[in-house]
Amino acid sequence: MARHHGYRRKTRSVFTKKRNRGLSVFLRNYSVGEKVVIDIDPSQVKGMPHRRYQGLAGTIVIVMRRVVHVEVPLGEKMKTIISRLEHITPHKG
Repeated sequence: MARHHGYRRKTRSVFTKKRNRGLSVFLRNYSVGEKVVIDIDPSQVKGMPHRRYQGLAGTIVIVMRRVVHVEVPLGEKMKTIISRLEHITPHKG
């Protein structure tokens, strides 16, 4: 069989469920300029960022009803990641 290079390839250990987040993920209000960390929730497939952004910290640029745009440094570039609220957590630092 041919080698497949899918979107979630080699993610068995990266996308393991770590803890139960509850409803507090959806009740949290984010504002523009706030620091967040991309922490992917593997049980929610919608709005999931690519696995290369797992664990990166960034700044919120746009806040919408279900989605936030996060600006993340990747090498010498600044990438804008569109992510749902389940896949981000506030930065503790």
